[in-house]
Amino acid sequence: MSKLNQNDANHESIKNEIKKHEDNLKFLNSQSNRLAESILDLQVSLGRYHSCSVITPDNGSGPSNTEDDTAPSITEDDTTEQILKKENSAAGIFCWLKANAQTSNLALEKDAVGVVATLAKVESDELSRILSEYLGLETMLAIVCSTNEGVNALEKYNPEGTINCSAGLHGIGSSIKKNVNGRFAVICLESFRPYVGGFVANDPQKKLAIPKPRFPNEECPAGFIDYAVNMLYLESNNLSFVTSSGHGLRETLFYGLLSGLQVYRTRNEMMSALPCIDEGAVSLDGGMIKKNGMFVLGSRKDVEVKFGIFSGRSGVVPPNYSQAEEVVRRLKWESTKLAEDIQREQQLLDHLKAKSANKVA
Repeated sequence: MSKLNQNDANHESIKNEIKKHEDNLKFLNSQSNRLAESILDLQVSLGRYHSCSVITPDNGSGPSNTEDDTAPSITEDDTTEQILKKENSAAGIFCWLKANAQTSNLALEKDAVGVVATLAKVESDELSRILSEYLGLETMLAIVCSTNEGVNALEKYNPEGTINCSAGLHGIGSSIKKNVNGRFAVICLESFRPYVGGFVANDPQKKLAIPKPRFPNEECPAGFIDYAVNMLYLESNNLSFVTSSGHGLRETLFYGLLSGLQVYRTRNEMMSALPCIDEGAVSLDGGMIKKNGMFVLGSRKDVEVKFGIFSGRSGVVPPNYSQAEEVVRRLKWESTKLAEDIQREQQLLDHLKAKSANKVA
Protein backbone atom coordinates (compact mmCIF):
# COMPACT_ATOMS: atom_id res chain seq x y z
CA MET A 1 0.00 0.00 0.00
CA SER A 2 1.34 3.45 -0.91
CA LYS A 3 2.11 6.04 1.78
CA LEU A 4 -0.76 8.22 0.51
CA ASN A 5 -3.23 5.34 0.74
CA GLN A 6 -1.91 4.49 4.20
CA ASN A 7 -2.49 8.09 5.36
CA ASP A 8 -6.01 8.05 3.96
CA ALA A 9 -6.72 4.79 5.77
CA ASN A 10 -5.34 6.18 9.05
CA HIS A 11 -7.36 9.35 8.65
CA GLU A 12 -10.54 7.37 7.98
CA SER A 13 -9.82 5.19 11.04
CA ILE A 14 -9.44 8.29 13.24
CA LYS A 15 -12.70 9.72 11.87
CA ASN A 16 -14.48 6.47 12.77
CA GLU A 17 -12.97 6.55 16.26
CA ILE A 18 -14.09 10.17 16.69
CA LYS A 19 -17.63 9.25 15.62
CA LYS A 20 -17.66 6.33 18.07
CA HIS A 21 -16.61 8.51 21.01
CA GLU A 22 -19.10 11.23 20.03
CA ASP A 23 -21.87 8.62 20.03
CA ASN A 24 -20.65 7.35 23.41
CA LEU A 25 -20.72 10.87 24.81
CA LYS A 26 -24.21 11.47 23.48
CA PHE A 27 -25.45 8.28 25.12
CA LEU A 28 -23.69 8.96 28.44
CA ASN A 29 -25.01 12.53 28.57
CA SER A 30 -28.56 11.32 27.95
CA GLN A 31 -28.14 8.79 30.78
CA SER A 32 -26.74 11.52 33.01
CA ASN A 33 -29.73 13.79 32.28
CA ARG A 34 -32.15 10.96 33.15
CA LEU A 35 -30.35 10.34 36.42
CA ALA A 36 -30.35 14.04 37.26
CA GLU A 37 -34.10 14.25 36.60
CA SER A 38 -34.77 11.22 38.83
CA ILE A 39 -32.65 12.69 41.62
CA LEU A 40 -34.46 16.04 41.39
CA ASP A 41 -37.88 14.37 41.52
CA LEU A 42 -36.93 12.40 44.63
CA GLN A 43 -35.36 15.45 46.28
CA VAL A 44 -38.55 17.44 45.71
CA SER A 45 -40.61 14.60 47.25
CA LEU A 46 -38.29 14.47 50.27
CA GLY A 47 -38.35 18.25 50.46
CA ARG A 48 -42.13 18.15 50.79
CA TYR A 49 -41.78 16.02 53.92
CA HIS A 50 -39.15 18.37 55.34
CA SER A 51 -41.46 21.33 54.71
CA CYS A 52 -43.93 19.82 57.17
CA SER A 53 -41.29 19.25 59.84
CA VAL A 54 -40.94 21.54 62.81
CA ILE A 55 -38.59 24.44 62.01
CA THR A 56 -36.85 26.10 64.93
CA PRO A 57 -35.36 29.60 65.10
CA ASP A 58 -32.15 28.37 66.73
CA ASN A 59 -30.25 28.07 63.44
CA GLY A 60 -31.83 31.08 61.79
CA SER A 61 -34.43 28.92 60.11
CA GLY A 62 -37.48 29.51 62.24
CA PRO A 63 -40.24 32.10 62.43
CA SER A 64 -39.11 35.36 63.99
CA ASN A 65 -42.28 35.61 66.08
CA THR A 66 -42.01 32.50 68.21
CA GLU A 67 -45.26 33.25 70.00
CA ASP A 68 -47.05 32.24 66.80
CA ASP A 69 -45.38 28.83 66.60
CA THR A 70 -48.26 27.14 68.40
CA ALA A 71 -51.00 28.84 66.35
CA PRO A 72 -53.82 26.39 65.52
CA SER A 73 -54.27 25.14 61.97
CA ILE A 74 -56.59 27.11 59.73
CA THR A 75 -59.63 25.26 58.39
CA GLU A 76 -61.76 26.29 55.41
CA ASP A 77 -64.43 27.50 57.83
CA ASP A 78 -61.78 29.58 59.61
CA THR A 79 -60.84 31.23 56.30
CA THR A 80 -64.47 32.03 55.51
CA GLU A 81 -64.97 33.33 59.05
CA GLN A 82 -61.91 35.56 58.66
CA ILE A 83 -63.42 37.01 55.49
CA LEU A 84 -66.89 37.47 57.01
CA LYS A 85 -65.29 39.49 59.82
CA LYS A 86 -64.42 42.01 57.12
CA GLU A 87 -68.07 43.05 57.25
CA ASN A 88 -67.82 46.07 55.00
CA SER A 89 -65.53 44.45 52.43
CA ALA A 90 -66.62 43.22 49.01
CA ALA A 91 -65.25 39.76 49.85
CA GLY A 92 -67.21 39.66 53.13
CA ILE A 93 -70.45 40.56 51.38
CA PHE A 94 -69.71 38.08 48.60
CA CYS A 95 -69.15 35.24 51.12
CA TRP A 96 -72.45 36.15 52.77
CA LEU A 97 -74.04 35.99 49.33
CA LYS A 98 -72.55 32.53 48.64
CA ALA A 99 -73.88 31.27 51.98
CA ASN A 100 -77.45 32.33 51.23
CA ALA A 101 -79.11 29.95 48.76
CA GLN A 102 -81.96 32.33 47.99
CA THR A 103 -79.58 34.61 46.12
CA SER A 104 -77.94 31.85 44.06
CA ASN A 105 -79.71 32.89 40.85
CA LEU A 106 -78.15 36.33 40.72
CA ALA A 107 -76.06 36.88 37.59
CA LEU A 108 -73.02 38.15 39.47
CA GLU A 109 -72.94 35.13 41.80
CA LYS A 110 -73.27 32.72 38.87
CA ASP A 111 -70.19 34.01 37.08
CA ALA A 112 -68.11 34.60 40.22
CA VAL A 113 -65.90 31.64 41.18
CA GLY A 114 -65.01 32.70 44.71
CA VAL A 115 -62.58 34.65 46.86
CA VAL A 116 -58.90 33.82 46.27
CA ALA A 117 -58.32 32.72 49.88
CA THR A 118 -61.10 30.12 49.65
CA LEU A 119 -60.06 28.50 46.37
CA ALA A 120 -57.02 26.55 47.60
CA LYS A 121 -55.45 25.00 50.69
CA VAL A 122 -51.86 24.27 51.67
CA GLU A 123 -50.00 21.62 53.67
CA SER A 124 -48.78 23.62 56.66
CA ASP A 125 -49.34 26.72 58.76
CA GLU A 126 -45.89 28.01 57.76
CA LEU A 127 -46.71 27.78 54.07
CA SER A 128 -50.15 29.35 54.55
CA ARG A 129 -48.59 32.23 56.43
CA ILE A 130 -45.82 33.03 53.96
CA LEU A 131 -47.91 32.65 50.77
CA SER A 132 -50.72 34.77 52.23
CA GLU A 133 -48.17 37.41 53.18
CA TYR A 134 -46.57 37.25 49.73
CA LEU A 135 -49.90 37.79 47.96
CA GLY A 136 -51.11 40.39 50.44
CA LEU A 137 -54.55 41.01 51.94
CA GLU A 138 -55.98 42.79 48.87
CA THR A 139 -55.21 39.81 46.63
CA MET A 140 -56.32 37.23 49.21
CA LEU A 141 -59.68 39.04 49.35
CA ALA A 142 -59.94 39.45 45.57
CA ILE A 143 -63.16 38.14 44.00
CA VAL A 144 -62.51 35.82 41.06
CA CYS A 145 -64.84 35.90 38.05
CA SER A 146 -64.86 33.68 34.99
CA THR A 147 -65.62 36.42 32.47
CA ASN A 148 -65.81 40.18 32.08
CA GLU A 149 -69.58 39.82 32.31
CA GLY A 150 -69.16 38.77 35.93
CA VAL A 151 -66.82 41.68 36.62
CA ASN A 152 -69.33 44.12 35.15
CA ALA A 153 -72.16 42.60 37.21
CA LEU A 154 -70.32 43.34 40.46
CA GLU A 155 -70.49 47.10 40.05
CA LYS A 156 -72.84 49.39 38.12
CA TYR A 157 -72.47 53.10 37.40
CA ASN A 158 -74.76 56.09 37.09
CA PRO A 159 -74.78 58.13 33.83
CA GLU A 160 -72.38 60.66 35.36
CA GLY A 161 -69.87 57.89 36.19
CA THR A 162 -70.46 57.52 39.92
CA ILE A 163 -71.12 54.13 41.53
CA ASN A 164 -74.76 53.03 41.61
CA CYS A 165 -75.08 51.89 45.22
CA SER A 166 -78.43 50.23 44.53
CA ALA A 167 -77.04 47.70 42.04
CA GLY A 168 -74.46 44.93 41.95
CA LEU A 169 -72.54 44.02 45.08
CA HIS A 170 -73.15 47.49 46.53
CA GLY A 171 -76.90 46.96 46.25
CA ILE A 172 -76.68 43.59 48.00
CA GLY A 173 -74.58 45.19 50.74
CA SER A 174 -77.13 47.94 51.24
CA SER A 175 -79.93 45.38 51.51
CA ILE A 176 -78.20 43.70 54.46
CA LYS A 177 -77.08 47.03 55.97
CA LYS A 178 -73.43 46.65 54.96
CA ASN A 179 -71.60 49.08 52.72
CA VAL A 180 -68.57 48.29 50.60
CA ASN A 181 -65.80 50.55 51.90
CA GLY A 182 -63.09 51.70 49.52
CA ARG A 183 -61.78 49.87 46.50
CA PHE A 184 -61.66 46.08 46.06
CA ALA A 185 -59.83 43.77 43.67
CA VAL A 186 -61.59 41.58 41.12
CA ILE A 187 -59.79 39.03 38.94
CA CYS A 188 -61.10 38.02 35.52
CA LEU A 189 -59.90 34.56 34.50
CA GLU A 190 -60.50 35.04 30.78
CA SER A 191 -57.97 37.90 30.91
CA PHE A 192 -55.26 35.65 32.38
CA ARG A 193 -52.73 34.03 30.06
CA PRO A 194 -52.61 30.36 31.15
CA TYR A 195 -49.48 28.28 31.67
CA VAL A 196 -48.92 26.29 28.49
CA GLY A 197 -46.10 23.99 29.58
CA GLY A 198 -48.37 21.05 30.35
CA PHE A 199 -49.02 19.05 33.51
CA VAL A 200 -47.10 16.56 35.61
CA ALA A 201 -47.95 13.12 34.23
CA ASN A 202 -50.58 11.15 36.18
CA ASP A 203 -50.81 13.79 38.92
CA PRO A 204 -54.34 13.86 40.42
CA GLN A 205 -53.92 17.52 41.38
CA LYS A 206 -52.92 18.50 37.81
CA LYS A 207 -49.71 20.18 38.91
CA LEU A 208 -47.84 22.19 36.32
CA ALA A 209 -44.78 20.68 34.64
CA ILE A 210 -42.45 23.58 35.39
CA PRO A 211 -38.73 22.72 34.93
CA LYS A 212 -37.02 22.52 38.30
CA PRO A 213 -34.37 25.13 39.18
CA ARG A 214 -30.81 23.94 38.61
CA PHE A 215 -27.31 25.22 39.03
CA PRO A 216 -24.98 24.98 35.99
CA ASN A 217 -23.80 21.60 37.33
CA GLU A 218 -27.41 20.35 37.04
CA GLU A 219 -27.88 20.07 40.83
CA CYS A 220 -31.12 21.21 42.42
CA PRO A 221 -30.61 23.95 45.08
CA ALA A 222 -30.50 22.64 48.64
CA GLY A 223 -33.74 23.30 50.51
CA PHE A 224 -35.88 23.73 47.38
CA ILE A 225 -39.29 22.20 48.08
CA ASP A 226 -41.39 23.03 45.01
CA TYR A 227 -42.99 25.87 43.10
CA ALA A 228 -45.66 27.63 45.15
CA VAL A 229 -48.29 27.13 42.44
CA ASN A 230 -47.83 23.35 42.78
CA MET A 231 -48.00 23.40 46.59
CA LEU A 232 -51.63 24.49 46.56
CA TYR A 233 -54.23 21.79 47.16
CA LEU A 234 -57.46 22.18 45.19
CA GLU A 235 -60.67 20.55 46.37
CA SER A 236 -62.50 18.45 43.76
CA ASN A 237 -64.96 21.21 42.85
CA ASN A 238 -62.14 23.72 42.30
CA LEU A 239 -59.97 21.11 40.59
CA SER A 240 -62.71 20.30 38.07
CA PHE A 241 -63.50 23.95 37.34
CA VAL A 242 -62.55 25.07 33.83
CA THR A 243 -62.89 28.38 32.01
CA SER A 244 -64.72 28.73 28.71
CA SER A 245 -61.39 28.03 26.98
CA GLY A 246 -60.92 24.80 28.97
CA HIS A 247 -58.28 25.91 31.48
CA GLY A 248 -58.29 25.17 35.22
CA LEU A 249 -57.67 27.39 38.24
CA ARG A 250 -54.06 26.26 38.74
CA GLU A 251 -52.82 27.20 35.27
CA THR A 252 -54.83 30.45 35.13
CA LEU A 253 -55.54 32.10 38.48
CA PHE A 254 -52.75 30.70 40.62
CA TYR A 255 -50.06 30.68 37.94
CA GLY A 256 -51.03 34.26 37.15
CA LEU A 257 -50.63 35.24 40.81
CA LEU A 258 -47.58 33.17 41.70
CA SER A 259 -45.84 32.39 38.38
CA GLY A 260 -42.56 30.61 39.06
CA LEU A 261 -42.38 31.53 42.77
CA GLN A 262 -40.07 29.01 44.45
CA VAL A 263 -40.47 27.73 48.01
CA TYR A 264 -37.43 26.91 50.17
CA ARG A 265 -37.17 25.41 53.63
CA THR A 266 -35.01 28.19 55.12
CA ARG A 267 -33.95 31.73 54.30
CA ASN A 268 -30.28 30.71 54.19
CA GLU A 269 -31.00 28.03 51.60
CA MET A 270 -33.06 30.49 49.58
CA MET A 271 -30.23 33.02 49.54
CA SER A 272 -27.76 30.32 48.48
CA ALA A 273 -30.03 29.56 45.52
CA LEU A 274 -30.15 33.14 44.18
CA PRO A 275 -28.58 32.24 40.79
CA CYS A 276 -31.53 29.86 40.22
CA ILE A 277 -34.29 32.32 41.21
CA ASP A 278 -35.94 34.20 38.35
CA GLU A 279 -39.50 34.89 39.46
CA GLY A 280 -39.22 35.29 43.20
CA ALA A 281 -38.94 32.94 46.17
CA VAL A 282 -40.12 32.50 49.74
CA SER A 283 -38.91 30.37 52.62
CA LEU A 284 -40.92 28.73 55.38
CA ASP A 285 -39.09 30.77 58.02
CA GLY A 286 -40.14 34.10 56.49
CA GLY A 287 -37.68 34.90 53.72
CA MET A 288 -39.17 36.65 50.70
CA ILE A 289 -37.93 37.81 47.32
CA LYS A 290 -40.44 39.37 44.92
CA LYS A 291 -40.40 38.42 41.24
CA ASN A 292 -38.71 41.70 40.26
CA GLY A 293 -35.73 40.94 42.51
CA MET A 294 -36.98 43.05 45.42
CA PHE A 295 -35.91 41.65 48.81
CA VAL A 296 -38.56 41.99 51.52
CA LEU A 297 -36.89 42.51 54.91
CA GLY A 298 -37.97 43.45 58.43
CA SER A 299 -40.42 41.92 60.90
CA ARG A 300 -43.19 39.72 59.59
CA LYS A 301 -46.81 40.75 59.86
CA ASP A 302 -49.53 38.13 59.71
CA VAL A 303 -52.14 38.68 57.04
CA GLU A 304 -55.61 38.57 58.58
CA VAL A 305 -56.94 36.18 55.91
CA LYS A 306 -54.92 33.05 55.11
CA PHE A 307 -55.21 29.89 53.04
CA GLY A 308 -56.80 26.94 54.84
CA ILE A 309 -54.76 23.87 55.78
CA PHE A 310 -55.26 20.66 53.83
CA SER A 311 -56.55 18.15 56.40
CA GLY A 312 -54.82 15.24 54.65
CA ARG A 313 -51.45 16.44 55.86
CA SER A 314 -49.61 13.99 58.09
CA GLY A 315 -46.73 14.76 60.38
CA VAL A 316 -45.37 11.22 60.42
CA VAL A 317 -42.49 10.02 58.32
CA PRO A 318 -43.78 8.36 55.12
CA PRO A 319 -43.20 4.57 55.15
CA ASN A 320 -40.99 4.77 52.02
CA TYR A 321 -38.97 7.76 53.25
CA SER A 322 -35.82 5.78 54.14
CA GLN A 323 -35.96 3.88 50.86
CA ALA A 324 -36.28 7.14 48.95
CA GLU A 325 -33.23 8.56 50.71
CA GLU A 326 -31.28 5.40 49.89
CA VAL A 327 -32.32 5.62 46.24
CA VAL A 328 -31.14 9.24 46.12
CA ARG A 329 -27.74 8.22 47.54
CA ARG A 330 -27.43 5.37 45.03
CA LEU A 331 -28.43 7.56 42.10
CA LYS A 332 -25.94 10.22 43.15
CA TRP A 333 -23.20 7.58 43.29
CA GLU A 334 -24.18 6.37 39.81
CA SER A 335 -24.21 9.97 38.62
CA THR A 336 -20.66 10.49 39.94
CA LYS A 337 -19.41 7.36 38.15
CA LEU A 338 -21.17 8.44 34.99
CA ALA A 339 -19.53 11.86 35.20
CA GLU A 340 -16.14 10.13 35.37
CA ASP A 341 -16.99 8.07 32.28
CA ILE A 342 -18.07 11.23 30.45
CA GLN A 343 -14.80 12.94 31.40
CA ARG A 344 -12.75 10.00 30.08
CA GLU A 345 -14.69 9.87 26.83
CA GLN A 346 -14.26 13.63 26.39
CA GLN A 347 -10.51 13.37 26.94
CA LEU A 348 -10.23 10.56 24.38
CA LEU A 349 -12.34 12.55 21.92
CA ASP A 350 -10.23 15.68 22.39
CA HIS A 351 -7.05 13.65 21.88
CA LEU A 352 -8.35 12.10 18.66
CA LYS A 353 -9.55 15.46 17.31
CA ALA A 354 -6.13 16.97 17.99
CA LYS A 355 -4.46 13.99 16.31
CA SER A 356 -6.74 14.35 13.28
CA ALA A 357 -5.98 18.07 13.03
CA ASN A 358 -2.24 17.36 13.07
CA LYS A 359 -2.63 14.75 10.31
CA VAL A 360 -4.43 17.25 8.11
CA ALA A 361 -1.79 19.89 8.81
